[in-house]
Amino acid sequence: MLDKCLIGHRLGTFSADVEKGRLQFFAKAIGQDQPIYFDEVAARAAGHRSLPVPPTFLKCLESDGRDLQAMLALLGWDLGRVLHAEQAFTYHRMAYAGDTLTFSGVISDLYEKKGGALQFVVLDSQVTNQHGEHVADVRTSLVHR
Repeated sequence: MLDKCLIGHRLGTFSADVEKGRLQFFAKAIGQDQPIYFDEVAARAAGHRSLPVPPTFLKCLESDGRDLQAMLALLGWDLGRVLHAEQAFTYHRMAYAGDTLTFSGVISDLYEKKGGALQFVVLDSQVTNQHGEHVADVRTSLVHR
């Protein structure tokens, strides 16, 4: 049984540096072939101040900084029974190599399906840059079976 009192529970705040080499590796891994993701000259020629962050890269940074074990313990969940259910991004401005992004997370929903056989948690993170500018909102849904 899910503890609905956990809705609104803050998951903490952490910061992550956006490293150029990691961005290039990620872009290659997802099959991105646009030069702006690999070449700073091409990025600047296209109007960017540095290499832009590819759209789903924020999830990698969030996963690196979030203490998954602590969150699973809070929920009373076993990692071996957890699946990634859904991912959504709302972008407010670009992020670039060299930025420091801060993630502030909260449990925004808990619900069950199939008579409690499937338990879901929805995590929302607000992402800001080193200037305090709102970069994006990241929503992750996990299911425990």
